[in-house]
Amino acid sequence: MQAAGTDVRRYLELGLRNRWWPLLPSALVGDAPAGITRLGEKLVVWRAGGGGVVVQEDYCPHRGVPLSRGTNCGDRLRCAYHHVEVGADGTVLRVPGEPGSKLAGRQVVRTYPALECKGAIFAYFGDALHREPVPFNVPFQLQDDGPYDAFLCYAEWPTFWRYLYDNNMDPMHGTFLHAKSHSMFAGATEAAFRTRETPTGFFVEKEAQRDTNFDWSELVDDGSLYARLEIPYPASGGPGGNFGIISYATPIDERTTAAFFWRTRKVSGWQRDVWRFLYKNRLEARHWAVLEQDRGMLGDCEPGLERHEHLYGHDVGVVNLRRHLMREARAQLTALEGAGAL
Repeated sequence: MQAAGTDVRRYLELGLRNRWWPLLPSALVGDAPAGITRLGEKLVVWRAGGGGVVVQEDYCPHRGVPLSRGTNCGDRLRCAYHHVEVGADGTVLRVPGEPGSKLAGRQVVRTYPALECKGAIFAYFGDALHREPVPFNVPFQLQDDGPYDAFLCYAEWPTFWRYLYDNNMDPMHGTFLHAKSHSMFAGATEAAFRTRETPTGFFVEKEAQRDTNFDWSELVDDGSLYARLEIPYPASGGPGGNFGIISYATPIDERTTAAFFWRTRKVSGWQRDVWRFLYKNRLEARHWAVLEQDRGMLGDCEPGLERHEHLYGHDVGVVNLRRHLMREARAQLTALEGAGAL
């Protein structure tokens, strides 16, 4: 049994399942529960008494109203509508309007595996056959005990989630769209590209240019899906070598995306202090200006732009990305259909 192409494309409108996806910056979740939409699903994100993050579907099991409008009671959420209380594992702990209710004690609110990494909250979205999470393999530039430092930049963009990955797997756009950037003005305006497979994805890279501009990008699909790239920095950018980006694009719905960009440098000790100072005082505004160029371009692109495209040689990274996503989605749909789980 094989999933039809139209079904696969529709399935991909809201992201790829059986992956960890970043939801929002950790700093946006305090004592009050936060209601959000990710991968088309209504979620409530809150912190239990010890500070650990909890991610659940945002529906009270009594009347279906948003739990995010309720109160965080430390180890549970209390719905504002009728004060039904739901624990961190999704179990109904109290139904004050009807003592002895059969609803009490039932685990009926879906709870998502969740964790925090480098300033962001991640949740695992599994399909019906994969409710248990796969391991979350932290990108090595984001490891707390690693040699890299990182700043998280977060924004919500009015565009289809995959277009951000297309953008990151198209190094050549940096030469043109970002030609006035302090870090992407150099190098040839013509290039031949090659791809190189890895155990967790692939590289797309210019054949005859390295460490001059945005010259390569890597797609990593290893429990989570992200793009990794590096851009050379002039001496005025401070210590640490190339400027790296780890980029995730989490679908909110079919037309809106939560965009996460970690800006990284390989620095430690006094160099780390210098890098952080320069970033906050000189570089961050420039980086947001570059992102705004991307956001402006992609924000005017509606889903389905492929029917207008005529791709050529340097689009090999975009082509390989789309093939990878279609292949993974088709395998998931085929398995779900075979198990009668759709």
